[in-house]
Amino acid sequence: MDKMVDFKTLFGGIYNKKRVLITGDTGFKGSWLAIWLKQMGAEVYGYALPPKTEKDNFVVCSVKEIINHEDGDIRDKDHFLRFFRRVNPHIAFHLAAQPLVLDSYEDPYYTYETNLMGTVNFFEAARQANNTKVAVNVTSDKCYQNNEWVWGYREVDPMGGKDPYSASKGCSELITSSYLHSFFTSKDCNIASARAGNVIGAGDWSKNRIVPDYFRAYLNEKRLVVRNPGATRPWQHVLESLGGYLLLSSKLYNDPSLSGGWNFGPKDEMNYQVSELVNLLKENHPGVSIEYLDENTRREASLLKLDISKAVFKLKWQPVLGFDDTVKHTIEGYLNDIKGGNSLQNRVDTIIKYILTARDKNISWLK
Repeated sequence: MDKMVDFKTLFGGIYNKKRVLITGDTGFKGSWLAIWLKQMGAEVYGYALPPKTEKDNFVVCSVKEIINHEDGDIRDKDHFLRFFRRVNPHIAFHLAAQPLVLDSYEDPYYTYETNLMGTVNFFEAARQANNTKVAVNVTSDKCYQNNEWVWGYREVDPMGGKDPYSASKGCSELITSSYLHSFFTSKDCNIASARAGNVIGAGDWSKNRIVPDYFRAYLNEKRLVVRNPGATRPWQHVLESLGGYLLLSSKLYNDPSLSGGWNFGPKDEMNYQVSELVNLLKENHPGVSIEYLDENTRREASLLKLDISKAVFKLKWQPVLGFDDTVKHTIEGYLNDIKGGNSLQNRVDTIIKYILTARDKNISWLK
């Protein structure tokens, strides 16, 4: 299947033979990004804490065997700056973070320290580098001051956040903007931030996330308790957001006018309720009993949408997968791992299917 896609020509061939650094490469999105970059011929370097479980995507795909990884805490400025200088990357992506809303209630100090000072350390490293041309900070759709409007948030809307996680991501965006205007307007390094919706896909075993919780319930033969089933979220497959980050970085490499914030979310019709996602999971992979809670006991937002007009018009980016295919690819990946299949090959095959689907739909940014 891999012969059907010439990976090294994707995104204008910008990643082939480039040194690319990823913070948070042991995480769900970071490990998928490392796999995609490796397929495109990049020399990939990762800096992150060790993976949390043996089921994590980084472990089951043996990502450590195909990239240059170093264990490290993004809060450790001296260690990270030494690593960054040694790698001397052409392109850098910052994904290291405390990524969970509920965990931020349990340990707000760690959440703020990681998500704020981690961002500062990332841009300090990029600011001091000689050869880094692009530095992209990956944040979250939850960075916006959420008024639970029925329309999507635009890149110019205010940052905010009522819970520690969301507030920390809003702060990370403000840090990015400050560094952009204070230090990078006259430097030969273009920086941006990227905000995505609720991503799903194989290899994510984080607690208090609906898809990992579903498959944990399946494996443990336990009932899945769904909190806040009526909440609406911008669901998307992990490859949708990663494709946006890669496209943005490839264009930002030679175009400083693209610096700043970017949304990469689904189309409006892909904003589904939590209960709708759970029902589709059960329809395609039955065997899990569901219990819905009638109230939101964890102070989470009920409605959140992103406006992706800027990415559509300025980058020509658009989502590729419909809701059914998003869930289908996700289930296939989880079942592959549960049955002991080749997880790395599954991920590569999923990327190829994603690219071929885009081409079948005549979506130009992945041609």
